[in-house]
Amino acid sequence: MASPTRTLATRLLGANPCISLKSLPSGNARFLARSLHQAARLSTSRLPASLPSPSTASTSSKLLKETRVQSSLLRSFHRSARRPATTTAKPAATFSSSSSSSSSGPDASSSELPRLTAPSVSTHLFVISGLVFAIVVVGGLTRLTESGLSITEWNLVTGTLPPLSKEDWLSEYNKYMVTPEGQLMNKGMTLEEFKRIYSWEWGHRFLGRIIGIAFLAPIPYYLYKRKMSKRSAAMLFTIATLIGGQGALGWYMVKSGLTHEAIQARDGVPRVSQYRLAAHLGMAFLVYALSLRHAIGVRRDWNLAKLGKAIGGKVASAQQSMTLLNTPQAKRVRVLVTGLTGLIFLTAISGAFVAGLDAGLLYNTFPYMGDRIVPPASELYSPKYSRSADQSDLYIRNSLENPTTVQFDHRALATTTFTAIVALFLYVRRPSIAMHIPANALRAIKATMHMAFLQVALGISTLVYLVPIPLAAAHQAGSLVLLSLCVTAGAALRRPSQNAQKYIRMISQARPAPTHTIRPATLEAKATL
Repeated sequence: MASPTRTLATRLLGANPCISLKSLPSGNARFLARSLHQAARLSTSRLPASLPSPSTASTSSKLLKETRVQSSLLRSFHRSARRPATTTAKPAATFSSSSSSSSSGPDASSSELPRLTAPSVSTHLFVISGLVFAIVVVGGLTRLTESGLSITEWNLVTGTLPPLSKEDWLSEYNKYMVTPEGQLMNKGMTLEEFKRIYSWEWGHRFLGRIIGIAFLAPIPYYLYKRKMSKRSAAMLFTIATLIGGQGALGWYMVKSGLTHEAIQARDGVPRVSQYRLAAHLGMAFLVYALSLRHAIGVRRDWNLAKLGKAIGGKVASAQQSMTLLNTPQAKRVRVLVTGLTGLIFLTAISGAFVAGLDAGLLYNTFPYMGDRIVPPASELYSPKYSRSADQSDLYIRNSLENPTTVQFDHRALATTTFTAIVALFLYVRRPSIAMHIPANALRAIKATMHMAFLQVALGISTLVYLVPIPLAAAHQAGSLVLLSLCVTAGAALRRPSQNAQKYIRMISQARPAPTHTIRPATLEAKATL
């Protein structure tokens, strides 16, 4: 006569002939395999035909009790397996009643899993990050070729197409020639030369339009399909606002170099305001950093919570990944990387002031500025840059408008940033720290240090060779690469989002607990018999 456990297992598989261990979630598949294995072991034991001895009766009673426990577990799995929509097609939608009731804590008792942002949103943000990187490089070349003031109007729709006829080209050429730059610096420019600088500025603006359309186009689909969490929706709204503001800020910057009044209010040189240039570059860096960081975070949250992939290295599960990222060492390095990211951003903004004032054409030696490392105080803080009668704004005005002071500040910030990057790398290499840091974060910090050496070499070369266009463009792109690596390191150290943490906890709590082995009781019963 078959044992009760074997009969129940046969009924389970007979009632669900389509159940396959490969098609079930990993936790249920392991549970079913373990349960059937132990049921088969129980079926091999037989109760004695004659009246058992007291010790045999005790062993048989214990065996029967364990059999009933196993049968109860199989019935629990049978109830959950009869819901194919929740166990196979959509394992993340709901839990079975037995799983939720056996879980502990308020999160586990909820029938709805928190929503995670889909990987397609991450891919979308990676594409946007690449486009923003491209427009920063094109914008740098536009500035270096002195093409930024070649288009004197802002036409959001009609300016999409370049001039198509000779009359259109002559109209744009005549508008440019009455600007301060056209009259003072390019008075003898031919139409063909004008077409070259016009093409750079038009390409820069056209790429900006592409970024705006590419960013907004898939968002209605994501909202309709509910592919974003509330946090991701708020982040995308923030980035969209910054992109729109970036276009308006770009035109606001160009306007500062199109009128004689604006030029005379500064130093008389026909160029855009260094304040507006720094704001324009800073907002582009901010859009890039936010897009890249959120893209990495969304992809990692999905891998941890949905796919159960660990963060790598010696970590083997999502739960261990969360534990590693919450260690004091990981928290400390996360704070250091965040501070370093801000320092790199600040150094890049100071570089925008150097570019806006053409300060790179002064003191083309390194590390000396003239015959001294630090220029004389009379050059650093000249009274002619002060606009206050009591000279209360002497220091701030020189720091932002004096080319000598601006270049010195950029050198000091770059040296500080380089030293901080090397110090961080040496710190995380310590065994007591490295064992608590994800492997991908360690690789990103190491790559940041290597890029810092290259960036310093590009900066010095740009200065010594009087700002040649290829080197200057590479130096600006290098600052964005350096920021990218530091943002990547910070994203690798970032703890999972609240939704991802809750998702991981609920999945781990709803997974059936491992059963105790019955082999000792079976062996004891056989020995007694």
